[in-house]
Amino acid sequence: MMSKDLYQAVKERILVLDGAMGTMLQQYKFSEEDFRGDRFKDHPVSVKGNNDLLCITQPEAVASVHRAYFEAGADMVETNTFSGTTIAMADYQMEDLVYEINFEAARIARQVADELTADQPDKPRFVAGAMGPTNKTASMSPDVNDPGFRAVSFDELRKAYKLQAEALVDGGVDCLLVETVFDTLNAKAALFAIDQIRDELKLNIPVMVSGTITDASGRTLSGQTAEAFLISIDHTQLLSVGFNCALGASQLRPYLEVVANRSGTAISAYPNAGLPNAFGEYDQSPEEMAEQIRVYLEKGLINIIGGCCGTSPEHIKSIAEVAQDYSPRIIPNLQAVL
Repeated sequence: MMSKDLYQAVKERILVLDGAMGTMLQQYKFSEEDFRGDRFKDHPVSVKGNNDLLCITQPEAVASVHRAYFEAGADMVETNTFSGTTIAMADYQMEDLVYEINFEAARIARQVADELTADQPDKPRFVAGAMGPTNKTASMSPDVNDPGFRAVSFDELRKAYKLQAEALVDGGVDCLLVETVFDTLNAKAALFAIDQIRDELKLNIPVMVSGTITDASGRTLSGQTAEAFLISIDHTQLLSVGFNCALGASQLRPYLEVVANRSGTAISAYPNAGLPNAFGEYDQSPEEMAEQIRVYLEKGLINIIGGCCGTSPEHIKSIAEVAQDYSPRIIPNLQAVL
């Protein structure tokens, strides 16, 4: 694990994160049988769409996506574990596979990162263990007629995230990325679980947190402004804080400015390729997205930049080419965590 190298890298240059995993995997057009492989051919429910399972049944496809992003210029890739918790895997009756899926996802990404680093030692490649928001929310009721009801408790989330984080760490990630946060209470459960792991393993694993501003209201789904979101999580020792998903680069900029002006940590962003069209597809070109991101760089807002929904290796290549001409935002508190 290269956490010291990661802190050094984020101080020296703008780090480029990868783009979308799901859209890349969709290009393989995997069938139900492809998702199952031999091992799960008799599984009682459909598993098509369980992209995290592909770390076990189609590991070469997952590795090839990581490789494509690294070769496009990414410094860091995310593990294919967005839904890798017992809570999310319950939809597929695969809760008992959570440790294995996360461990394998980390191992695959680590192997590709190490191969690319060996070829280019002056550009170390990093792996972020992706920890998605789960499909349940701790601070809001899913039942409009029962506002006090909760589909999941804080402790259930903590346990689920702890298992995921342990497997990712065991598999060799450089940092943990609590991402696409729409409910800060869910994120707090993840951060609490990570702090427990830090204490138990005596391991200061770097942590990134990335929230989601859901629409033009400028708030997360659970109602927080960008500033409130930052205040809610700033008590934890973080490598970076920022936003991803929901918005394109230009729409995301004002919220990044809020956290960049108030945070002592690194700032990350990985927006979508614009806003979806009438068919729910993203058609912003790599060049157009990179030009919108150039504004972040000119304003000195960013330390880590990548792409979310609709982005491809071509988008990351354009972003990396623009980013190399700029210096990273100065991080006030980085020395404190080295």
